[in-house]
Amino acid sequence: MASETSSRKDDQLEIVLNGQVTFLDKSNGFDNYEFLHDATTGVEIEKIDLTTEFFGHKINLPFMISSMTGGSEKSTGINEKLAVVASELGIPIGIGSQRQALENNNYHNSYKIIRKNASDVPVFANIGAAEISLKFNRDDIIKIIDLVEADGLIIHINPLQELIQKEGNPQFKDFLQNLSLITAEFDFPVIVKEVGAGISKHAAKKLLDSGARGIDVAGAGGTSWAGVELLRKGEEKSDFWDWGLPTSYCVRTVSELKADYNFTLIGSGGLKNGFDIAKAIALGADITASAKPLLDSLSSNGAGSVIDLINGWFDTVRKIMFLTGSQTLSELDKTKLIPKKNLH
Repeated sequence: MASETSSRKDDQLEIVLNGQVTFLDKSNGFDNYEFLHDATTGVEIEKIDLTTEFFGHKINLPFMISSMTGGSEKSTGINEKLAVVASELGIPIGIGSQRQALENNNYHNSYKIIRKNASDVPVFANIGAAEISLKFNRDDIIKIIDLVEADGLIIHINPLQELIQKEGNPQFKDFLQNLSLITAEFDFPVIVKEVGAGISKHAAKKLLDSGARGIDVAGAGGTSWAGVELLRKGEEKSDFWDWGLPTSYCVRTVSELKADYNFTLIGSGGLKNGFDIAKAIALGADITASAKPLLDSLSSNGAGSVIDLINGWFDTVRKIMFLTGSQTLSELDKTKLIPKKNLH
């Protein structure tokens, strides 16, 4: 029999694939910016190099397949195909929450299948901040890392989702304390990510002070996990459906901490095309990430379509770099963006 956690994962997956779960009246914020056109560009588009470093690994694109699923029967095939995409493109991939893997070993293969099919790219294990808040268990951390032969750990923080979820556990009092214990105990990089409500500069500073080496802002504008949980409860309206900080705001403000901290900033949350990706990089993201558009493409047309989708996004990024006079990713910066309010 499926556990409560496994059943919940399948419920969520079904709703994300087939329900209306996007933010209703809030965008990712990138529509507030235009690129500064450079009519005198001297960029050699064929020489643009999009490879970059990601925690000591060379990756072919500044992009990560966000943590999505695992721990249920339906998730095994999805993770197998996403791993093939990551391997083919040479990009990192995150595992879905491994809470279920700590409860029993029924669906361990749904997690292991990722490393089996993506042997040569960075793979990141995943556990929730709610679990970390309850206790620091060294053996549990080692178990989920070893299970997927991970290069690092993602801890997802989701206070809004836990608050709305009918089985939720909105207890985060000891999270920062236990995060500090984890980062002090282990050498692998720890990324802390939201799930769609965003991470502010204030919150990011506390995470970095607790030893996090990566921040994935996962801002508002894509999937509303409050919306997912409301639909699971049979509710369709709530003032909290659109709660969260737009991704552009999170990336722009958290990037200001780079003056004082050495960390990797991941821009995610409602990225839907190459323009969003390029704007996230210009605002300060080191790499970008996405989940639902990839899942939708995979569900409809298979792994090949996901590869084509991501390649298409970065073909657009190259064209934007050409048109803004940006030969390198580091040259695609804030000076290449204009707030739309200034375009008059």
